[in-house]
Formats: sequence, structure tokens, C-alpha cells
Amino acid sequence: MNAKRTVAIIFGGRSSEHAVSCSTAASVLRAIDRDRYDVVPIGITPSGQWVRMADDPAPLVLTTSQVPQVDGSEQVLLPIAPSGDARAEVVVRDATGLPAELASVDVVFPLLHGPFGEDGTVQGMLELVDVRYVGSGVAASAVMMDKALMKVVFSAAGLPVGPYVVITDKEWRRDPEASLDAVSALEYPVFVKPARAGSSQGVVKVDAPEDLRAAIEIAREHDPKVLVEQGIVGREVECGVLEGRGADPARASQIGEIEVVGGQHEFYDFEAKYLGDDARLICPADLPPHITEQLRELSVKAFDTAGCEGLARVDWFYTPHGDLYLNEINTLPGFTPTSMYPRVWQESGIDYTALITELIELAAQRKTGLR
Repeated sequence: MNAKRTVAIIFGGRSSEHAVSCSTAASVLRAIDRDRYDVVPIGITPSGQWVRMADDPAPLVLTTSQVPQVDGSEQVLLPIAPSGDARAEVVVRDATGLPAELASVDVVFPLLHGPFGEDGTVQGMLELVDVRYVGSGVAASAVMMDKALMKVVFSAAGLPVGPYVVITDKEWRRDPEASLDAVSALEYPVFVKPARAGSSQGVVKVDAPEDLRAAIEIAREHDPKVLVEQGIVGREVECGVLEGRGADPARASQIGEIEVVGGQHEFYDFEAKYLGDDARLICPADLPPHITEQLRELSVKAFDTAGCEGLARVDWFYTPHGDLYLNEINTLPGFTPTSMYPRVWQESGIDYTALITELIELAAQRKTGLR
């Protein structure tokens, strides 16, 4: 019988999505196949310290009454050079300051959302020491995290994206009126977003020009680079993409549709996603068969265009006129059992535990270095 792999699950982090990452980790800790894998939970505090965490999901669950946060005193020391066998010798330093080996890790499973985790930073660190990890590499992670750069890449590949304006930090500080004028080329309502954040953090729907400045300032609390997108009237549909084994092509899930119910939310915001019962997934979405097939094909094209690996969730708008617009691609999507990515794969025949296993095995078979 083959020895079990050791998987380091990394979560928390420095972004505003810290609590969402903890909640994702709680779900994975509950569902991962313990007969196949030994698990090493590693948390990153909001200040950026890497610490050893207990293998206990309960304190990590995000609810209306509990906002989880990583803390701890046993500091994790990461390898600083390749070991030669693509395994990471992880060491902890306790309160006495003495180091002790924690584990020899085969695969890292980053469950980090937002900057300083989903954006290629952690991926680059793991590449430097030749450690295999779940998900996309440095370039795909960085470019897809930045929604402005993402749109440039997808437009160049002929994928349909909606009208938008980018406002950089320097542009806003130098001449905010010019930035506001640039947005006048778009039709209202518009959506103002941090360019490099997720989980709908800092996203504001703006119905009139007089409300634009305040929305930009809210987005800038999360990221000094801001994206303003023209609102598109249409249905929000999503496709999960899963890397193929070996040279096999990437796989596309059934198409899911998000429906925000209850009248408490104008759009699919943070509270609708994580803190209530106001959003539901319809899967498979009730779409014309040719639109379903087109969405699946274009989602794989987006995955390949970006150079993604492992997993990605591709989000679309489907308009009443039959047009498709690519909203964004998420290289480390929410991964609780109720998150959209695992749910569309559940409906496509791969349950949550099996999906975790497939992602770890894809990472374990990936070669290190340039690929």
C-alpha cells in the first residue's frame, strides 16, 4: 500500500478576505480524505506571520456571530532553498525559540483569497523552493487577480468583455476630476471594484454620477487601483474548469446560475455570498443547449488563454439578447461545500471530497520548474 502524501493547507493571509479563507480551510479540513493524506494546517495572520494551527475546523467557520482569524505562537519556518526532491521540510519555532521539524510536505494546498496569496506571491515563493502546489502558477495567478490586466488579455484573445475604465492610484491622486470624466463614457449603472480583490469586497453599484466619487473611495480602501465596469443587464452564470490529467484537455462543468432572492441585495455582494440564505445556485442552468455548449467551450478557452492550472471558476453574463460577456476568472475560487465551484462540480459528477483529491493529485503529478 502506498504511503500517504502529506498536504500543507495554508489559509488566512493579509488580504481583506482573511475570514473567507479561514472558512474555506474549515471545509477542506472536514472533507479531505484522511485515508490518503496527512494534513498540516498552516495559518497566515493578518500581519503576515506564518503559524502552526490546530487540525480543528470549528474555530475557522465564518458565521454571522463568528469572524475567524488566524493567530498562534508557534512560528512556521519555510525552506529557503530547493531540497532536491520537491518536498518541503517545514519547521516550527515554539515560544522558547527552538526549531523543530514539523513535517516533510509533498503538496501545498493554498486556500488563500485576494492579494498576498491568490495573486502569485505565495506561488512564486513555492516555485523558488521547487514545492508542488494546487492551482495556477505565478503569471496566471497575478494577471487573473488584476481584473484590469485580465480584461486586456482576454480582449486580445477575442473573448468578449464589457466596457470598463481603469483608475490607477497616481491618476486619482493627480487629477480625480479627469478620472471621473473618463467614466462618463460608460452608461449607468456602473460597478466600481477594487482591481485586485475578491469576494465582492469593496464593490459598489453606482446609479448616478454624483455617487461615483464616494464609491471609488470605498474601493480604494481595498486597493488603490480601481476598475469601473459598465453594468450589464443579464443572468449571472458560472462554469467550473478543472485541469486535465497529463496532456488531456481541461474539463468544463455544468453551467450554474446565481439567483439572489429575498430582495435584500441589489447584486451578488459579500453578505449574499457568505452571511445569509439570499443566494441560490441553479445547476444546470436553464439555457439553450447551444449557449450551454458555447459557455463551456469559451470557459476552457479562457482557462487555457490565461495559462491556468488546477482549477478556475469562470463567471459570465448572459443577456436577454443572447450575448455573452466574460465577467472574470477566479484562479482560487471559494471552496466551501456551498461555494459555486464545488457545487457545479457536484452537479457534474465529482463530489466535494473527490474534487479535493483530484486537485491534490493534479498538483502532485506536476513537474517543478518551468512548464
